[in-house]
Amino acid sequence: MKPQICVVGSVNMDLVFRTPRMPAVGETLHGHEFRQIPGGKGANQAVAAARQGADVRFIGAVGDDGFGDFSQQSLSADGISLTHLSRIPGVATGVAGILVEDNGSNSIVLAAGANASLTPAHIDTAAADIRSAQILLCQLETPLNTVTQAIATARAAGVKVILNPAPAQDLSPELLAQVDYLILNETEAGQLSRIAVTDNASAQAASEKLLSMGVGQVLLTMGGHGAQITQAGLSQFIPAIRVDVVDTTAAGDTFVGAFAVGIANGLSLLEASQEAQYTAALTVTKLGAQTSIPQRAEVLAFMAARKA
Repeated sequence: MKPQICVVGSVNMDLVFRTPRMPAVGETLHGHEFRQIPGGKGANQAVAAARQGADVRFIGAVGDDGFGDFSQQSLSADGISLTHLSRIPGVATGVAGILVEDNGSNSIVLAAGANASLTPAHIDTAAADIRSAQILLCQLETPLNTVTQAIATARAAGVKVILNPAPAQDLSPELLAQVDYLILNETEAGQLSRIAVTDNASAQAASEKLLSMGVGQVLLTMGGHGAQITQAGLSQFIPAIRVDVVDTTAAGDTFVGAFAVGIANGLSLLEASQEAQYTAALTVTKLGAQTSIPQRAEVLAFMAARKA
């Protein structure tokens, strides 16, 4: 049986510019290339989970435009169930403008488009898909009341909840107490815990603060530095997997999707985190969001080679 994962989240079209550096205010800068690549945190995480072997059902929204057509075709090609991907008339599909520097760092501007039209009513319509999953996976590029409804639906059915609270915003203790696995970066951890994350010690302090707020388990990712995993009775730092970085876009999303599959397959917090690290490391060696997310066979070969 494939692991069953339901993703509630965003769908964007990524408009990616390669540039030697970030332009200054008012500056026009010659870039290297431009590509149009399917993205969105929800869609990226769904693709990552599907490519690691999960049966993925997606709940989201796109516009009635060409970007919506392309996004729908792309998700379908990965075998993701789109019964509850809504097409919103007269609304544009979400778009992300992404600048990628030569060193792999990126800056992103979002226009939510149809993602902002995903409502609690959509969740109610798709509730059976949430209840039948092993894991519900959510982010915050769709309205918070919609995410809240999805999490409540999952909890009522005994479904494990993974939340990636990105983009960063304040969340209530009531919502956090319903989250089994909180996966977030330094910025998001600082926003929620009110502890600035600058090193391993502050990462552990922020993670413990989040546990005290009711979160079940915390995975704090720190890019090329590594990740801090924390649960009751366990706190451990996992160093990053060293690779040649081309583009960091979707590395975090790949980590989240791969981690969800590991947990659904019965791996421990540490084991699932380690596999997710390897999967995310492969992602940064290629350009783009979904174009860079590896297949399971690639990950297994990469892990075997690094551990040999």
